[in-house]
Amino acid sequence: MLHLTAVLGDITAQHVDAVVNAANNAMRGGGGVDGAIHRAGGPAVLADCIARFPQGLATGDAGWTTAGNLPARWVIHTVGPNHAAGQRDRRLLESCYRRSLEVADVLGAHSVAFPLISAGIYGWPRLDAIDAAIDTIRAARTTVSEVLIVAFNASVHEEVVTALGR
Repeated sequence: MLHLTAVLGDITAQHVDAVVNAANNAMRGGGGVDGAIHRAGGPAVLADCIARFPQGLATGDAGWTTAGNLPARWVIHTVGPNHAAGQRDRRLLESCYRRSLEVADVLGAHSVAFPLISAGIYGWPRLDAIDAAIDTIRAARTTVSEVLIVAFNASVHEEVVTALGR
């Protein structure tokens, strides 16, 4: 049975098997969650991205690398749709969560921490991003037993807690 929880904090500090990175298609680091994970994980994360994803990664897909200096064992990178740039097919956003959990299953991960994919600079409406995350994670067929949705600030955390209660 999957246990889904909202956590207020820094995704790079989560003691889980895998943290999910809201990456860009190039898989070479960036801003927001992506930049934070690359900074905290150190150069091993980028080196593994370059080696494993020389052509990058498609929107909605996911893949893994080492976690470098992070307390997690792996980073699962997924590329969310850029709502601000016109990528508004919610199925792509849902695919990020589903594919990330599929990768976690292949790795044998039992605990996974997710950010709200596409809800930052990519401009996905936050409440819909929260609903997409919760609905997709709850519906997933996975061997992962613990999933955290990590919110960086108190107001987003409260929105996730409220949505989980519905």
